[in-house]
Amino acid sequence: MRMIRTDRVVIVGAGLAALYAALVLAPRPVLMISPDPLGQGASSAWAQGGVAAAMDPADSPALHSADTLRAGAGIVDPDIARMVTTEARDHILTLTRMGTPFDRNASGDYVLSREAAHSLARVVRVKGDQAGACIMRALVAAVRAAPSVQVVEGWVATGLLRDGGRVSGVRLALASGSVCVAVAAPAVLIAGGGSGGLYAVTTNPPRIRGETLGMAARAGAAVADAEFVQFHPTAIACGADPAPLATEALRGEGAHLVNAAGVRFMTALHPDAELAPRDIVARGVYGETRAGRRPALDCRKLGARIHSDFPAVAAACARAGIDPARQPIPVAAAAHYHMGGIATDADGRSSLPGLWACGEAASTGLHGANRLASNGLLEALVFARRAALSIGRNGPPAAPVALPRPAPAPLPDLALVAGLRQSMTAGAGVLRDAPGLTDTLRTIAVIEAAQPDCPQLANMTATATLICAAALARRESRGAHCRTDCPDPLPLARRSRMTLAQALDLRPIPQPEPS
Repeated sequence: MRMIRTDRVVIVGAGLAALYAALVLAPRPVLMISPDPLGQGASSAWAQGGVAAAMDPADSPALHSADTLRAGAGIVDPDIARMVTTEARDHILTLTRMGTPFDRNASGDYVLSREAAHSLARVVRVKGDQAGACIMRALVAAVRAAPSVQVVEGWVATGLLRDGGRVSGVRLALASGSVCVAVAAPAVLIAGGGSGGLYAVTTNPPRIRGETLGMAARAGAAVADAEFVQFHPTAIACGADPAPLATEALRGEGAHLVNAAGVRFMTALHPDAELAPRDIVARGVYGETRAGRRPALDCRKLGARIHSDFPAVAAACARAGIDPARQPIPVAAAAHYHMGGIATDADGRSSLPGLWACGEAASTGLHGANRLASNGLLEALVFARRAALSIGRNGPPAAPVALPRPAPAPLPDLALVAGLRQSMTAGAGVLRDAPGLTDTLRTIAVIEAAQPDCPQLANMTATATLICAAALARRESRGAHCRTDCPDPLPLARRSRMTLAQALDLRPIPQPEPS
């Protein structure tokens, strides 16, 4: 394998966390690995709700922190919650200075929306449902103009290099499929997104399949809270893959969940009805789907406002032949956000020296068992800056990295990936039990063995193994993790922490087919 050496900090990923960290690191030289053209293919650009922050005088970081703790079902780190909610306002002001056109009223105050499990309106948004896309546009423009940042598009990270116990660089391959190139670097920051695409029904971009988490796990990094996968209750059920999202802000504006008979089913499940924590709403929607009662989001009371105030939702509905001002939107629970990830400290450091992580690929202790709505982008901002400052802005000058044109190599077999996604939905989805998780672990092992020399597939199966093994080990129901065979929470709430080696100990060894 060819080895290239650089003094640039390598950032794996090109979403909000990666872009923000690259800008904070300036003037230190950075090499950013972007599988797609910059600004495309990242979950951040698809985020509709916005960024949660205490911007209203009636609000406070303490109230925001309390809501975060309550939604997280007992395993949010209170110190992390206080830190993040205290820093939130500064990041909104920073993004505003960078050109993000947050919605403002005639007095110049930020327009705030209320989302599930928030005690009051505190989600700063752009054009109703355009926050992620507009923040990304501002950050991409700034990164394009930053002389310290080199972006290589069309490349993926497939593995980490280690020198003794320290991470010393990355293995890269063309996103179109190639043999690997090794790049030695002084520090690596993983900001490569979540794991939602490991499920058959997801709201995540197609490439977001847990590969960066799996890459770190295969190198020996500790992973925290892997079992906690958040399912969004209102993905638009139109047969698209990935499923378009009907933002939670619609429910904050008064939209109701109904079944085929027009009955509001959430009122019987929680006092907050449609604004209950996401795990409860997702299970409500999933239950209606499984019972054949075809859940839908009724936005008709918003009338024509849905077209002007929520253009992304309106456009997705139009593509599916739905007029949301006149008819309910069919919805389904879809894998949306991974609360688990590479375990980090308050400065984004992983358990491996030389490796930092931020964004959805990391698990910081903020989200607990059930992420509070619109805390995802906030966490990415806070920890991107903290990780960048921990790595350090000072470093030697570095010439641009010249990557070779490596020989082609096979990508993951599409049939194997489809089988993995179906298995994860069946055994590690909204509802889980020990037999289903064990069967899924067995299937993952078979899929992994079917293409043993493909690092991208190995990264996916590593993350899938960690999710299922951690879910099997947690013999209770808590937040987004619902075990039908262990329906009650245990008295002692604690986070999980697991290495891939420990997860593999729980994975059955596939038996050979009889001859």
